[in-house]
Formats: sequence, structure tokens, C-alpha cells
Amino acid sequence: MVARALLPLFAGGLVACQSNPSSREVEEAAVAFTPRPVQDGELAYAVRCGKVLSMDERDQIFDPGMILARDGKIEYVGAPLDVPAGYELLDFEDAWASPGMVDLHSHIVSNAFDINDMVYPVNPDLSTSPGIVPSNDMQRVACSAGVTTLFGIPGSGTSISGFGVLYKTKTDAGYEEVVLRDPGGMKVAQNYNPQRGAGDVGATWCGLAWVKEDVNDKAVAALEQGREDWELENLMKVHAGELPVIIHCASAEGVANVVRMWKVKYDTSCIVSHGSWDGWRAAPFAAEHGVPVNHGPRTMDYGMFMRPGRIVGGAAEYTAAGVPLFSLNTDSPVIPQEYLALQGSMSARLGADSYQMLRAVTTHPAQSVLAGDRVGSLEPGKDADIVISTGDPLDPRSRVELVFIDGRIQYSREKDGQWF
Repeated sequence: MVARALLPLFAGGLVACQSNPSSREVEEAAVAFTPRPVQDGELAYAVRCGKVLSMDERDQIFDPGMILARDGKIEYVGAPLDVPAGYELLDFEDAWASPGMVDLHSHIVSNAFDINDMVYPVNPDLSTSPGIVPSNDMQRVACSAGVTTLFGIPGSGTSISGFGVLYKTKTDAGYEEVVLRDPGGMKVAQNYNPQRGAGDVGATWCGLAWVKEDVNDKAVAALEQGREDWELENLMKVHAGELPVIIHCASAEGVANVVRMWKVKYDTSCIVSHGSWDGWRAAPFAAEHGVPVNHGPRTMDYGMFMRPGRIVGGAAEYTAAGVPLFSLNTDSPVIPQEYLALQGSMSARLGADSYQMLRAVTTHPAQSVLAGDRVGSLEPGKDADIVISTGDPLDPRSRVELVFIDGRIQYSREKDGQWF
């Protein structure tokens, strides 16, 4: 395997943002680390690589680096150490290690497309959980591309579509083995898709706003009164700050309405999802109120109100405005799940900082969906979701060689062949 130089597109971003620890810091960290003896039955790996992108809060990059993983968790990330007793050494001298990628807008939970209940305009009691088919073909290919965590959400047929599940793309596992959090959070469709042709109150944006506020007000009242309500149980957790809500919207007015309703009025852990077309024009308003944006699958604007021939990269506009925890999605299978890295590549091509786009498919989505304590970066104590590739993860020329999820090898190009 040959580690390539970054494409000219990526060179400035990664080099400018990296934070290589000093030799003294590296030595002190290595001396301070003392592994516990490996117990019978424990899987313990020492992964040595030419470069390790931790994607932690310090943006540490170890060149070369090592990751120690045992019993599903990361124990050490830093400069290479002598391999502790009981650890299997996997040596990728010229390869790069990075966290598994995270997509917050995915519909490949089963072998069918989308899960919707079209009877009512809001369905706060619906969940994708019964429909999940773990390790299905689409999830397996996603894993081979380095996408290890998905937020499997309902479709956008109704305005409150229900609750999704955060789960892992393990290639041969059952439901209990893949689920990270159930429910993982709520899915809302703010405009366009959920407008109903039945002529009821959900037929217009105004009507949809009314029915959403009506059910939210009921959930808030039940929470304040300490009253149980099985239909509103998970929605009450959203208002208690225990679960996030991801909101499908497009256009500037759609993004602005999401911020007004879900942050200004209700102060939830809300995430704008899509934010496409000219949604970037509302980026300063989202940034002002600290609302994360999960952008995609359309990540450029070349609409009728644009100067002829001009293309605007949405990611560049959102990040320039200061939107926190900006992330990218595929809305898979609208764009195949395995193309999540390409969303980052093309966003960088259209003007966004390349290192921030790597954050946009790893640590930022994990943090915004309240799962940053488990996934999204390579740090001791977190899930051992590790991707080994031949170069920069956003370089389309790079190839994924090995994928760990929860400390177990789920894909090996050498053993399994090229899946993607």
C-alpha cells in the first residue's frame, strides 16, 4: 500500500488544521499508558499506521501512529509503542487510520425503501425499529466504504415521521448487536414532501406548522405535569433534551422556519437536515442560534435566482457563516450510502475546507446527534470503529483496506475482495 500526497484540493485544509503533538507530549503519553493484561476470550489489536487522524477536539494527527483496541473499545491512540502482550499486531506502514464515518440521514434500514405511515399528518409514536434488517446488502457495502454508523430514520411522507434508530453497519450481526441507541432521535419533515393531497389541515406549510406545534405543545404540557402518555413518550424525551430531532427542510424559508420553531420556540437539540436549494441563505440565522446543519444529498445551488453559470457550494456557505457541527449526508439510497466520503470530496471541491469536510462525516454528525461519547473520533474509551485506507479518506483515489466496528474486523479487502 502506498500513502499518497493529498490532492491539491485537500492540501491546504489538512495541513493547516492538523495538530501534531510535540515529541515530548508523545513520549509522556506513551510512558503514561500501561495496558491491563488481556483476558481469555478478549480480542485485542495493535494497529500501526503511517498516519492516524484522531479527529478529536485537539485535531491530533500522529505520523506514524498506533491504535490499541480491546474488548470493543479504544485503549490508546498515539505514537507507536512496543506491542503489549496478548495484542495482535496489524501493520499498515503506509496506510491512514481514521474514525468510521457517520451519516445522520439514511433510509437503508431494510431491503425496501422508506418507512411511512400516511394516515395522520404527524406520527410521534412511529419507529423504524421493527423494520430494521441488520447487515443487509446496502449496509454491507456502506461498511466496506468506511461508513460505520447510520441514523436510520422514517421517510418524509408525514410532518412528524416518527423515531429512528442509531445503528452500526456490521456485516454479519443481529439487531441487538448493531443498535447503538433506540430510539436514536426524532425525524420531522418541515416542508415540501409532507404536504398532503387529502385536503386536510396538513395540506399546506401553515397547516403543517399548526399540527406540529399542536402535538409539541401537548408533549410539553405532559412533561411539565409529569403525566404519562405512550403516544408522546419519545417526543417528551426530545423536549427534555434526552433525544435530538433531525428536521427535513429545503430553501431559505424552510431552514429559517426550522430554527424558529425547533430552537427559538422549543429549544430542542435540533438539526437542520438537507438545507438544500437556496437554504444556505439562511445560514447566518442558523449560526446565530447555534443550530447544526446536516447537509445533502444536494450540496450545490444553481437555481433560477442564481447568476447564469454560477454554482454555490452549500457546505462552504454554511461553514463560512459559522454554523456549528456542520455535517453531510447522502439521504441514502437517494445517493448510495457508500458515497458519503464523496459528498465531502465534492463539498471541498466547491470551496469548503477539506479538513472540516472530514469532520463533517465523522465527529460533527456524532456530536450533533448526541453520540459523540461513543463514535466519530479515535479516542480512548470510545467504540473501536476504525477505518484503514490507502490515503486521505476524502481522496477518491484512496481505497479502504480494513474496517473495524466495535473492535471486530467487519471488512477486509484482502480477505473479502473489493465490495466498493
